[in-house]
Amino acid sequence: MATIRFIDQNLEVEVPLGTSVLAAAQKIGAPEGSACGGVCACSTCHVYVEKGAELLSNADEDEEDILDKAFDVRMTSRLGCQSKIVREGVVEVRISNESLDAYYNEHPGEPRPR
Repeated sequence: MATIRFIDQNLEVEVPLGTSVLAAAQKIGAPEGSACGGVCACSTCHVYVEKGAELLSNADEDEEDILDKAFDVRMTSRLGCQSKIVREGVVEVRISNESLDAYYNEHPGEPRPR
């Protein structure tokens, strides 16, 4: 098992190895976008891995190509749908503004925190 913390939302969830960051977000209700349904076809699940990057699968060429089209890409940027937990431990992420905007656009009835 591994723990994923969504830092700005103060949410934490324990998930089995092999779970993606996006699946963990959906399990706990963290506001991470997923316009393409998590198939590496957009960048709406863009997150910043603040801790535990070594516990995640490596980014492949497809993920890097999609991140090239994302906004505010940093050294710690990953797509939540492609970042699978491969080792036990704690992973801490921040959901990018791009992803937050996508989530609230996808869920118009859900109030956005200020």
